[in-house]
Amino acid sequence: MKYDNITKAVFISRPNRFIAEVEINGRRETVHVKNTGRCRELLIPGSEVWLTAPDNTGRKTKYDLVAVRKNTGVLFNIDSQAPNKVMGEWLEKRGFDRIIPEYTYGGSRIDFYMERGSGKYLTEVKGCTLETGGVGYFPDAPTERGVKHIRELIKAKKEGYNAALAFVIQMAGVKEVRPNIETHAEFGKAMNEARLAGVKILFLTCHVEPDSLEITDETEG
Repeated sequence: MKYDNITKAVFISRPNRFIAEVEINGRRETVHVKNTGRCRELLIPGSEVWLTAPDNTGRKTKYDLVAVRKNTGVLFNIDSQAPNKVMGEWLEKRGFDRIIPEYTYGGSRIDFYMERGSGKYLTEVKGCTLETGGVGYFPDAPTERGVKHIRELIKAKKEGYNAALAFVIQMAGVKEVRPNIETHAEFGKAMNEARLAGVKILFLTCHVEPDSLEITDETEG
């Protein structure tokens, strides 16, 4: 996945979860943040950030903030739409006969439904942007929707689907994602139940650049 254009800036502040104030070549600009998570350990005043300028009319802001360099020097993609995009690209290379994004199953929309021969697959994708000590954690804010999706995957597994919960790790140097039980204990409980029910837990490592994100490897947890 590659962005059409990219602009470097310096992060100043985040008045609310939707916008940020940045400085571009000495000019202050209000930009859209493409991640409603907290990102408190990333969006620190003075941090290097990268922006894109989508060619959409009627926008209140010219730029979207999509990447930030943490104070450890590691580059993070924080675009919440990026995981599904790179997952779609990755699945196209996996030999499936059919791939349907945003597939309605039960009372939810699961990110991807696939078929290979007689096999049916459901995969829910989560982007990981929270890291501590070389380990990724999810979520960085409570997500009842995420718990609901896991319950649907457990149900699908019982009905004969190949079900998977896939974490797209939006930074380098991290190969494992653990449930952030301090933030949302219920998500951790649901994730453990899914693993015991036979739902695959996948960790997808990525190569991150200011203007791109690409899945490079897969491990099963």
